Amino acid sequence: MPSSHPSKALASFASQLTLGDIPKHVLDRAEDLLVDWFGSAIAGKGSRPVETITQFAQTMGGFNSSNRGSAEILITRSSSSPFLAAMANAAASHVAEQDDVHNGSVFHPATVVFPAALATAQTIGASGEDLLVASIAGYEVGIRVGEFLGRSHYKTFHTTGTAGTLAAAAAVGHLLKLSPEQMLHAFGSAGTQSAGLWEFLRDAADSKQLHTAHASAAGLMSAYLAQSGFTGAQQILEGKQGLAAGMSSDADPSKLIDQLGSRWTLAETSFKYHASCRHTHPAADALLKVMLEHQLKPSDIAKVETLVHQGAIDVLGPVTNPATVHQSKFSMGTVLALIAHYHFAGLQEFDQHFQDQAICDFRDRVTMVLDPEVDAAYPQRWIGKVKVYLHKGDVLQSRVDEPKGDPGNTLSRAEITDKAMRLAAFSKGATPAEMKLALEQLWNIRSQAKVGFLLPPQ
Repeated sequence: MPSSHPSKALASFASQLTLGDIPKHVLDRAEDLLVDWFGSAIAGKGSRPVETITQFAQTMGGFNSSNRGSAEILITRSSSSPFLAAMANAAASHVAEQDDVHNGSVFHPATVVFPAALATAQTIGASGEDLLVASIAGYEVGIRVGEFLGRSHYKTFHTTGTAGTLAAAAAVGHLLKLSPEQMLHAFGSAGTQSAGLWEFLRDAADSKQLHTAHASAAGLMSAYLAQSGFTGAQQILEGKQGLAAGMSSDADPSKLIDQLGSRWTLAETSFKYHASCRHTHPAADALLKVMLEHQLKPSDIAKVETLVHQGAIDVLGPVTNPATVHQSKFSMGTVLALIAHYHFAGLQEFDQHFQDQAICDFRDRVTMVLDPEVDAAYPQRWIGKVKVYLHKGDVLQSRVDEPKGDPGNTLSRAEITDKAMRLAAFSKGATPAEMKLALEQLWNIRSQAKVGFLLPPQ
């Protein structure tokens, strides 16, 4: 691949990727990630920010039971245009904080790639194999863009909202069979729309769902526009006034084409076990490990010191007294308090207990300290280290090198299925029988000649 124009090389890869190029383990992993995403999307039902965006999408679409759109909105069992369905489903799949994450790019691919790809596949009658290959193209592009933008970008920008536009454009562009030149134009249009700032965390605002909704829909729009001859910047990533120039101080263009076609970044993607910001997971697993090993009770613990990377401090630091369930998922203290009391930080634990006095008391005894080893390993590795100070004076230390859900400590297909079923049960977004049928379709997506709707209309 030519290094003089990495955007062009990446666009050519996304355009020309074929099923035969992709190793079996990557295709299998793509299926796992698709099923995992579906559970998170269903879990968005009932969330006020998600319902607000979905209502907007339905109102703007003007579709009803007698005038059905071509793409499925999952939480309402309705249909709309692919643009608006992608918007609604992307918002829905990022609110439970259970969607996947790629460590090195600090990017959540599923929540922007699959909504756009599914909506397009349903609209054009693409096969299940087409959907998977296009989604893999989206993952490979989005992850590399996130890595390219670097740590300085993530300090201020929500990478899923920024790199996500290009990831969605790549997936949809592949389904639309864009040429390499058209794909590059789609990247240009997607990149100029990249957006998403972390400031919302300070106010418990709803912006995180808007980030994914916009990224997925804008990426889809960019690909459709390119199909119609609309042009975009040819070096939107590495150009003098491109993304890196405006959004990063440590961008590395070589990351865009790093082992392109041989290193499959999708296979590096992690599942989220706890229903919280991924920056909390390493410490949560380390705390759980030491509590189980020493049979500790919450009342035994005087304080917990978490040894973290700078990214965790940047994102979690502003959240000291969470006012909402969603904001509490970005509170290291709240997450560790739930782990200490329930050995799990799932949707039910957050929803029912994040403001309990015992949880708040424990939360206030948790601190974050920058650790040189953890910071040097990040973002390629997310190491969890904690120091647990006991009331009786002992200090216990614990570490976890691969949090639950990482590729080396992954979820089995049975665990992925169980997770999806639990998410649907919590939100009441689908019955167990409906979920069973939908998951059967998704686990056998490669045999589908034409991707259809996953849930029955209401």
